[in-house]
Amino acid sequence: MKTVLLLIISNFFMTLAWYGHLKYLRSAKWPLLAVILISWGIAFFEYCFQVPANRIGYVTFSATQLKIIQEVISLSVFAVFAAVVLDERLRWNHAMSFVFLVAAVYFAFWPVKSPGA
Repeated sequence: MKTVLLLIISNFFMTLAWYGHLKYLRSAKWPLLAVILISWGIAFFEYCFQVPANRIGYVTFSATQLKIIQEVISLSVFAVFAAVVLDERLRWNHAMSFVFLVAAVYFAFWPVKSPGA
């Protein structure tokens, strides 16, 4: 559970770093270099949570499982961000995409028996 919480916080910072500037794209005339440097500054905090999440989670999960968990969290955080901050409507095909991602998590955690067991 600690891993998931750290990944949620990490993805909040990642989404803010990658997409936060788009809200002000048309109104602010920030030079691209300034936006990149600000995004790097925000992304620092993403790494402060992502790295511990992976180290803690790798005790319980495989690297593949961690990545799949991270992707579902990332898209979940982004969906909320897009709706709340960027005022984008989520459509039915976005919902279906999310259903398939949840299915990916299900299959990633499917118990696999080793040969001969």
